[in-house]
Amino acid sequence: MKNNASIVYNFCLIIGDFLALLIAFVVAYILRVSLSSRVVSEQISALTYFQTIVAIIPFFILIFALLGLYGNRIHEKRFSEIGKLLVGAFVGILFVISYSYVANTAIFPARLVVLYAFLLAFFFVVLVRTFARGIRRELFNYGIGINNVIIIGDTKLAHTLITSLANTAVTGYNVRAVVSAKQRPGRPNMHYAHYKTFAEAVAELGHDTHTIIQTELFADNEKNDEILTYAQENHIAYRFVPGNNELFTGNIDVEVFHSVPVIAVHQTALVGWGRVVKRLFDIVAGSIILVVASPFMVIIAVFVKLSDGGPVFFRHERLSRFNSRVKILKFRSNNIHYNGLEPEEAFTKMGRPELIKQYRQNGDQLPNDPRITPVGRFIRKYSLDELPQLINVVRGDISLVGPRALVAAEMDAYAQKNLILSVKSGLTGLAQVSGRRDISFEERRALDLYYVQNWSFWGDIVILVKTAWIVLTHKGAS
Repeated sequence: MKNNASIVYNFCLIIGDFLALLIAFVVAYILRVSLSSRVVSEQISALTYFQTIVAIIPFFILIFALLGLYGNRIHEKRFSEIGKLLVGAFVGILFVISYSYVANTAIFPARLVVLYAFLLAFFFVVLVRTFARGIRRELFNYGIGINNVIIIGDTKLAHTLITSLANTAVTGYNVRAVVSAKQRPGRPNMHYAHYKTFAEAVAELGHDTHTIIQTELFADNEKNDEILTYAQENHIAYRFVPGNNELFTGNIDVEVFHSVPVIAVHQTALVGWGRVVKRLFDIVAGSIILVVASPFMVIIAVFVKLSDGGPVFFRHERLSRFNSRVKILKFRSNNIHYNGLEPEEAFTKMGRPELIKQYRQNGDQLPNDPRITPVGRFIRKYSLDELPQLINVVRGDISLVGPRALVAAEMDAYAQKNLILSVKSGLTGLAQVSGRRDISFEERRALDLYYVQNWSFWGDIVILVKTAWIVLTHKGAS
């Protein structure tokens, strides 16, 4: 059965964005023309200005649409939505300025109106969408706009979906039933239907269905055809989750190979021009950050040297792309007597081998690690010990964003290390902005793998911004 909730919500967003942009341009005019005594560069009446803006705003809406701001995938990606709204507002203002220049027609009475309009447009569309998002979630609590889902299959992925969609008030999805070959007790408000024929199983449920998600293929191909046919005939959205889910998480190309349709799956989405753009960004952005950070690095180097007279830098061999070994630079934070030693060696040397087990069980950290100097503790707290790795970035050893560079012994413990090592390691990464030391080794590697297989340039920008925020608040630092 069709569910038009998303269409209605997106339509409301279009109306909301239109009104937000209109208010922004009107307020910009009032601030500069009506409330300011300064002389304007062009005498444009309020009515003429208003009529022109009403005619121009649809082009802003078109730009927002091209950026995917009215697609269902953007609804739960708040940070991405805000970033795209900023880009959309900027591109829209550039469009208006360009039109004014080409048509040789004055649109704004003063240049300051342009700046006001841009800032206010971004502010008001974010405000409107925040309000709309809140109303949408409130309606979910009353069962309005809910997407009823039937999951077919009794696989691990099926139960993962059930868990991830469990909070209906947030996701907007309600798993009403699971249809499987096995009969088992259901959770509250969820029913397990034994597979007879699919039509009989659905009839047994007695619920309206908006989406069918199939998580396994049956050996009997007629069953698979029956499910898809049922979805098509009843206008139900159908999604299939492949059994080998990792096969389809990388960069996918659908192409015709010698007259045969094939799916080409790359180890990583970072291929072709993406690699070139990423490397150029590393050189430019890495160099700028390195120059800005240089004075602070000199001060840190002096304090590290004065702490115990040992070397300023710590060089450690780590793994990067294609299993290559690189020397990662960091400011030394360990006492000179334990510098360069593995944790087991260091704790044994200081006569405290009992700390080894505690260190490993605590996610490779200790609240008051005796190996670390007071200066080292401070620079670790604010992640300042990582600054020399900017040299590695500019040199091409690692990237600004990527999987965490690990020693061979740690990486060997992960079965899918070769997939992670299909891209350069990074100074920061998805795992670092998703909990840092607050998540387990397996979770961090899973996030690294997700990054490799779903890379995007915009995603790198988001990670860098989140990293800056985490460093400033030193959340999860150790």
